[in-house]
Amino acid sequence: MTNQPLADRMRPVSLDKYSGQEKLVGKNGVIRKMFEAGQLSSFILWGPPGVGKTTLAKIVATQLERPFYILSAINSGVKDVRDSIEKAKKQKFFNSPPPVMFIDEIHRFSKSQQDSLLGAVEQGIITLIGATTENPSFEVISPLLSRCQVYVLDPLEKDELILLVQKALNEDYVLKNLNIKIDEYEAMLQFSGGDARKLYNALEIVVNTSLSEGKKKIVINNELVKSILQQNMAIYDKNGEMHYDIISAFIKSIRGSDPNAAVYWLARMVEGGEDVKFIARRLVILAAEDIGLANPNALLIANACFDAVKNIGWPESRIILSEATIFLATSPKSNSAYEAIKKAQAIVKETGNLSVPLHLRNSPTKLMKDLNYGKGYKYAHSYENNFVEENFFPEDLKIRDIYSPGDNQREKEIKEKMNKLWKNRDK
Repeated sequence: MTNQPLADRMRPVSLDKYSGQEKLVGKNGVIRKMFEAGQLSSFILWGPPGVGKTTLAKIVATQLERPFYILSAINSGVKDVRDSIEKAKKQKFFNSPPPVMFIDEIHRFSKSQQDSLLGAVEQGIITLIGATTENPSFEVISPLLSRCQVYVLDPLEKDELILLVQKALNEDYVLKNLNIKIDEYEAMLQFSGGDARKLYNALEIVVNTSLSEGKKKIVINNELVKSILQQNMAIYDKNGEMHYDIISAFIKSIRGSDPNAAVYWLARMVEGGEDVKFIARRLVILAAEDIGLANPNALLIANACFDAVKNIGWPESRIILSEATIFLATSPKSNSAYEAIKKAQAIVKETGNLSVPLHLRNSPTKLMKDLNYGKGYKYAHSYENNFVEENFFPEDLKIRDIYSPGDNQREKEIKEKMNKLWKNRDK
């Protein structure tokens, strides 16, 4: 046997051996075309774990014969980034293409770490390839993001995962010499969650456990896989399918006003080592989408929670998250703000780019004033109760009821107030 994990032994070394991501590396794939042209620009690979982000970066750099530097956002600081950039500078001669710097989990890099990369990318000292499981729009600074293409990698499909297993049995120098038969794949695929690395780990655990029990012929079925993996694998995988299932259960419990269930699912994520910012970010979204105007303090609490956990970290952040979770779960609920913006967007798509009425336009210059910009605008604070009836819609758009107050105490008060103010408006 070998100490090298099966996933490493089966890592492909060329694009032709690479599995999945046909839209990127297939015959007409954008990365393959870039590779074949020998022109490599900076890009970020966004996708779930185990779909081949690191492998793809290594293949591209190796086959284009570029110097290749790997940094992990978990273990590297600003000094490590700058040291690698200095090494890259020394390896770039005249018109030679720049070395490739691969940043794994780039979403975990701080702003200062990302800033330290920016100059090197702008000056062509390095070609950056980043890998992330989180939306780069939220986690990568705008100047760096604007200089990189973002390519989305999809979870591997069932047929692709089965092909990987069969390939391992036929080609791996350890497994191909063993007597292994697979009768059922379902349990193994379920444990993998579309992650090739987890799939290989599961296969290896089942095989090694069976060998340790003295089996000469290994017949893999769902029962065997479940009995072995449930003893050997973690209950919660913060990067796999269960990650999304548990956060979904967490959010739905809060939306359903069940603080007990919500805190239970929170505890599952805490015990699994989930990214604290990921949980807090979802609470901010929920506060606006599901509580909204029924309790505007919910968004303030959620934002305060997000700011606090960024500064505190584990394990104390669990208390802050628990407080925010219970507050949000026990708050009155309303999705009126969510429904209003959705309805307004539909109107904009339907009616197009309508002109802003002259009386609502800004008029900072004499020319604009001469063109009647702002003429006739009624300044609300000059009227009784700081209100005057005015048309704030485009002239060619029929006035719409976009915001419909929810059925809760605070929005009932809002509805009563709006009806009183706009009693003469035609619906």
